[in-house]
Amino acid sequence: MDLRTVLRALGRLLLALLCFAAAIAAALGLLRWRGLILLSHEADPAQWEVFGVDVSSYQGSVDWTALAGQGVDFAFIKATEGSILQDRQFAANWAGAAAAGVRAGAYHFLSYDSPGETQADNFIAMVPATEGALPPVVDIEFYGEYLETPPEKEHVRAILDPLLERLEEHYGVKPILYVTYRSYYRYIAGGGYGDYPIWCSSPTVFPLVPGWDFWQYSHSARLAGYDGAQDRIDLNIFRGSRSEFEQFGFA
Repeated sequence: MDLRTVLRALGRLLLALLCFAAAIAAALGLLRWRGLILLSHEADPAQWEVFGVDVSSYQGSVDWTALAGQGVDFAFIKATEGSILQDRQFAANWAGAAAAGVRAGAYHFLSYDSPGETQADNFIAMVPATEGALPPVVDIEFYGEYLETPPEKEHVRAILDPLLERLEEHYGVKPILYVTYRSYYRYIAGGGYGDYPIWCSSPTVFPLVPGWDFWQYSHSARLAGYDGAQDRIDLNIFRGSRSEFEQFGFA
């Protein structure tokens, strides 16, 4: 093969690579324009009408008026974990969000180490049934030893199902399921949970799970208005219009 032939082949390869790169850049640009790629520091993104945060005691004392002034429309607030633990900032956050006009929902961190019935008791004792609140949330993810050795599906569902049943009976609305990709495809997909709203953690890129309602797109943002040990805050959007959000969660 002579040099001219080699150069022509290299030229065709370079052109193909440039075309491929241009196609990728165009696709990413389209996703970015549509708000399906959101940067970790990007608060209140213009492509979405309804923006929110989620908080726990790690954010310390929260100035909810300050958060509302930065476009925060809703907040998921940690209430409980397992059958005993209760977030020490929950009551202050619940009242503060309401006073600032931020629509709130409470979340429960699912434990794989105690019955769903007693976990429901813990949550119900902590979270008042409040008109206009977002539905309760059950946070399904992995922790401690379960990061390496996740519990079996049957074990998780034996805890999750009675917990969801009790919460729905008490609050009159189906709870939201907070999921990671790993927990969704291990425990939720194909398991008869299709009627439950989904709040999915998917940093930067929109969730690749069907039918999601809330997207947690950042774990590492900074906003003004809190002073806890954790200086970062999670950011979320609602998948829908403001009018749809106002109707969301009503039976």
